[in-house]
Amino acid sequence: MSTEDNALISLVYTSTASAPFRETALAHLLDQARVLNAARDITGMLLYRGERFIQVLEGPAHIVRRLARTIGQDARHRDMRILMDEPIEERRFDDWTMGYRKLQDDREGAPAGFRDSFADLEDAAERSTTLRALAELTLWFRVRAGQDLAA
Repeated sequence: MSTEDNALISLVYTSTASAPFRETALAHLLDQARVLNAARDITGMLLYRGERFIQVLEGPAHIVRRLARTIGQDARHRDMRILMDEPIEERRFDDWTMGYRKLQDDREGAPAGFRDSFADLEDAAERSTTLRALAELTLWFRVRAGQDLAA
């Protein structure tokens, strides 16, 4: 196996759930993912809103890319799109085998000019928009996780 295969990467994808996920189904999926990810040295974050997933996977390149192919073939997903696949020096989510947040879809009540980082990341055509939205969601996620630990 080459050094390139073992280099750390961050892969971000978006997909649509083939059917709505109930909280129990999401909990089961997360339990499985956390066990498997810990064994594979994968870390990351999963966001779910309105039947849409955005997931960040971090780890050795060959393992992350194999996992992404497996997810892409999973019948629970459709329309999977890789938004970013790049080498990283260090992990953003080294504390989480799979951090998770379910987001409320409250865009209808949003004030004029409101920018939605979830939608920006999902719909981004430009790399700069993808990177900005990912940074915002990462910060948001870390702040929420810290609040949960403090509670």
